[in-house]
Amino acid sequence: MSDLLKPTPWDTAAFGMPTWELTEYSAASLQQAAQTAGHHTIKVDPLADKRMLHEQGFYYCDTLIEPYCNATRLRPALHADATIGKEPDAAQAMVICHGAFAHGRFHRDFNLSKEAADKRYDNWLGQLLDKKQVYGLYWKNELGGFVAYDGNSLLLHAVAEKYRGKGCSKFWWSAVCEELLAAGHDEVKSSISAGNLAVLNLYASLGFSFRNPQDIYHRLTP
Repeated sequence: MSDLLKPTPWDTAAFGMPTWELTEYSAASLQQAAQTAGHHTIKVDPLADKRMLHEQGFYYCDTLIEPYCNATRLRPALHADATIGKEPDAAQAMVICHGAFAHGRFHRDFNLSKEAADKRYDNWLGQLLDKKQVYGLYWKNELGGFVAYDGNSLLLHAVAEKYRGKGCSKFWWSAVCEELLAAGHDEVKSSISAGNLAVLNLYASLGFSFRNPQDIYHRLTP
């Protein structure tokens, strides 16, 4: 395969078909995708001309933005009942994970099954649990969610349904951010769907700013 298409084996494992990410936005890469069977993803600047994408059968799925914050701007909100801990119970974390990512681009892709999209995130969490890169989020010692990370990046996070909309998340996110910053990172960052207003407002309330918007387009090539 040329350098224009990069295989994504973690997605292949979930969706049972070849999956690819285009490494550039060009006529050559779009033509390669049209000639290569499987599911294709491309990330483009929101202001880029999308004509070639539509002409080549790509369709819009999501816009991602990057929240970021440093220790100076962080507005922590702590609570004695909200604690975090490494290596949460894997089975409980997987229950919270399953079906929690309705805002994700794979769930919004009408060419993919919701069951396979759930499996994609379940698999990802399982890998991060194996690497011990997951914080458990506890309310009065009960697991209420998780935040998975790599370095200073918050990769995957979810809160159990019973704790959503209760105002707990700001306490948990504060604790995780403070721990990562205390570990020596200059900033903490993440990647979220612009349509996930609950998470966007959470980050904004904690002092995060936003950068690097990317429109995500998919194509399914038979």
